[in-house]
Amino acid sequence: MNDILDLHTHTIVSGHAYNTLYEMIHAASAKGLKLLGVTEHAPRIPGACHPFYFLNFKVIPRQIHGIRLLMGCELNIIDYEGNIDLEPRYQKGLDLGIASIHDPCYTCGTVAQNTAAYLGAMKNPVVHIIGHPDDGRFPVDYETLVCAAKENHVLLELNNSSLAPGCNRKNSRQNMISILEHCLRYQVPVILDSDAHCEADVGNHAYLHALLEEICFPKELVVNHSLEMTAAFLPSLQKLLAFGDHDHD
Repeated sequence: MNDILDLHTHTIVSGHAYNTLYEMIHAASAKGLKLLGVTEHAPRIPGACHPFYFLNFKVIPRQIHGIRLLMGCELNIIDYEGNIDLEPRYQKGLDLGIASIHDPCYTCGTVAQNTAAYLGAMKNPVVHIIGHPDDGRFPVDYETLVCAAKENHVLLELNNSSLAPGCNRKNSRQNMISILEHCLRYQVPVILDSDAHCEADVGNHAYLHALLEEICFPKELVVNHSLEMTAAFLPSLQKLLAFGDHDHD
């Protein structure tokens, strides 16, 4: 499968990543991607930017060096109702919202409570992707999660970083297999993301490709090979594709 997009990446703005926006764009261009999503951490992550950052995306061109660009946020799910930590007034300029559970921002509950947290987040129109739901530190009913993703027209993410050596997420490989089995059963698409915090990892889905090949998961349920398939979940990308190619080098 020829990946042409990576929608979950971070720059120095997130506080614990190591490259600038333009360095990440250059890396995406060098690796042959067509679409890059930059999703800085929302305010409850230690070291993250002030919410004002998310108000000024209008100044950033959406095509640079041949790369279509979506500016978004990795939002923190903060309770069992699925509330997120970025106030509505700061959400208006987002092209893309990824909702994730992170240890500093969320207290693990029961399987039912953790599942409800994801389901509540999916109902928020600013959320387009559920980030790294494979993390076994926050156990989830994956069949319910997959069915809810289908109902709410939200993508479930397979996160390459979760499978990297040294990652502190638990049982990610086993949990991804469970997610994929349910996605196959219910015909629910997934998205592969790098979660890159360094330009070297932009577009890096190597661990995920190995897993998908191992279990023979069909290409037709992975959106990364098609801008049009991805745009079905992202109104901002639909607009970007309709606008055409107006590059800013």
